[in-house]
Amino acid sequence: MRTASDIAAAVRAGRESAVSVTSLALDALKADRHVAVTRVLAERAMGEAAAVDARIARGEDPGPLAGVPFAVKDLFDVAGLPTTAGSAARAKGPAASADAEAIRRLNAAGAVLCATLNMDAFAYGFATVNADYGTTRNPHDPARLAGGSSGGSAAAVAAGLVPLALGSDTNGSVRVPASLCGLYGLRPARGDLPLEGTFPFAESFDEIGPFAASLEDLALVWAALRGSAVSPSATAPRIARLGGRFRENADPVQLAAIDAIAPDAPLIELPDVARARSAAFVITAFEGGRLHRDALAADPFTYDPAVRDRLIAGALLPYALYERALAFRAEYVTRIEALAASYDVLLAPSAPCAAPLTDDPVILIDGEPSPARANLGIHTQPITFTALPVLAVPLKRPGKLPLGLQLIGKRGGEGALLRLAAELEDRDLTGVTMPESAFAGEMT
Repeated sequence: MRTASDIAAAVRAGRESAVSVTSLALDALKADRHVAVTRVLAERAMGEAAAVDARIARGEDPGPLAGVPFAVKDLFDVAGLPTTAGSAARAKGPAASADAEAIRRLNAAGAVLCATLNMDAFAYGFATVNADYGTTRNPHDPARLAGGSSGGSAAAVAAGLVPLALGSDTNGSVRVPASLCGLYGLRPARGDLPLEGTFPFAESFDEIGPFAASLEDLALVWAALRGSAVSPSATAPRIARLGGRFRENADPVQLAAIDAIAPDAPLIELPDVARARSAAFVITAFEGGRLHRDALAADPFTYDPAVRDRLIAGALLPYALYERALAFRAEYVTRIEALAASYDVLLAPSAPCAAPLTDDPVILIDGEPSPARANLGIHTQPITFTALPVLAVPLKRPGKLPLGLQLIGKRGGEGALLRLAAELEDRDLTGVTMPESAFAGEMT
């Protein structure tokens, strides 16, 4: 698959037109066989592509992402369309009056919006099993889950349909599908990227983030979204490996990779990880339930049943319990920041295993079978709690199911994440391997 960087260079130089590139992407999206796409925005995309070509013809700078096709999780506002947030109940709702801010920024950089993408209903899950739009299939093995809740975004990039896609991450919804689909994914530091025009889930944790099939592309779209580039740090990062719960529920390949990356790095144990995850569950459930309380009371049967029951349970949680979880979070973040102050990057697994089977969505947690939809985020939820930036990186595993790691940085220390990620690619420890089953008509 061509990278976004290659496409932008060719379009900017006039070797290709944005219209021709977009036309290929639209053909691929229309032929999606992974249940990744919910709407193909052909008319809009061709108009945007023509505008990029017109700017080039006038001698204007079309932007660093000139002519690059992208798609977004179906909770980003797209002007003129209802924002479904993965629920058919919203498909006939009012149309968005304007694009989400993230879409506007990518358009301003020359990128072309081509489609909206599948997700867990209202972003509540780690599997992209959707009662209305179907279950997204992993391009590395269509019998397996793509992860969630941004599974459509990850699958679209992994399948070669588009080089870039946007998702959202509340408790791991970018990092988990990035791991299961073998991609780079980003959960930014709290407040680093714009949330305006995205349908909320849990306001304490919601962030948006991109998926990309190359580190260069991820850095490019990251810069466009935040309005300034993140440069790799000049000095080698100080690294620590996370132990305790992060080593108890992980694939041995992930642990071996972490130890190979930094064999002499200290092994540190974050305090109260299981309690942090439980508190994250409480905060998420309470805020999600509160958001949907009135709609659930008015018409509960329009909701995806699996999501409806969890939202109702959250709406019934007592406020005192929510307050206790918030207080614990504040205490926990202070302790983690103090513990990690001596390090620039913390290493941890992302999803605890390779993608589970769609027909048997069960994974082992503490040696016991557990539902994948609720537990694929066992390593991402406690990190979400800290509001620190996280770069999900794929291990280099040609011909095998993907596995990924989290590179966890300091607020303001994102440059260390990019430097380490580039070094790991140079050492051939990490990197994207496109699946053999990727769409035959992808953008070659």
